[in-house]
Amino acid sequence: MRRWVAAVGSSVFMALAPGTVAGLGPWWLTGWRGTSSSPPTKVLGGALVLAGGVVLVQAFARFVVEGLGTPAPVAPTEHLVVGGLYRYVRNPMYLAVVAAILGQALLLGRLVLVAYAVPVAALVWAFATWYEEPALARRFGLEYEQYPGRAAARWVTAAIRQQAATASGAGSGGMLQPRASDDGRVSVAPEKYSVNFMNSGFQRSGSM
Repeated sequence: MRRWVAAVGSSVFMALAPGTVAGLGPWWLTGWRGTSSSPPTKVLGGALVLAGGVVLVQAFARFVVEGLGTPAPVAPTEHLVVGGLYRYVRNPMYLAVVAAILGQALLLGRLVLVAYAVPVAALVWAFATWYEEPALARRFGLEYEQYPGRAAARWVTAAIRQQAATASGAGSGGMLQPRASDDGRVSVAPEKYSVNFMNSGFQRSGSM
């Protein structure tokens, strides 16, 4: 797909899908008329709306530049999109839509939008789990099968690295040392110890 075609298609889909769910839906429910709420609540709500919009724009741009396609099932990407925010989160667009709805709930002080966000989140989860992910697995094969684990494991990997660094700095002599590789896989390598019968104690002879 030509890049300009992908850009036009992604723009149209963005207006129709997220624009309807995160824009037209809240407007239909509230008319964007709010109630009295505290300034900090309004600021937090506005920040969520702004963050959701920025994430949506970045994610759709990633589909154009990296994927050469659109998020729409009728015009899918030619390449699997794994860069940008997709390195850390598997579905940033869905999270952005829900965040924008909850942001409007805080900004307007309307609980009905919180109630609206719940089925929206459930529907996008069901769509991603039962349709989108199987379709991507069929289309991209092993490339996609390896991707979700990497994306989901980056947070765990970072935590393990931090724990390992902390333990190493504290001079802990634990038997098992976790090691996290760049692809998200974690291995635990035991350290070898030898017994010094003369001193009735253990001596570290090296690590595997």
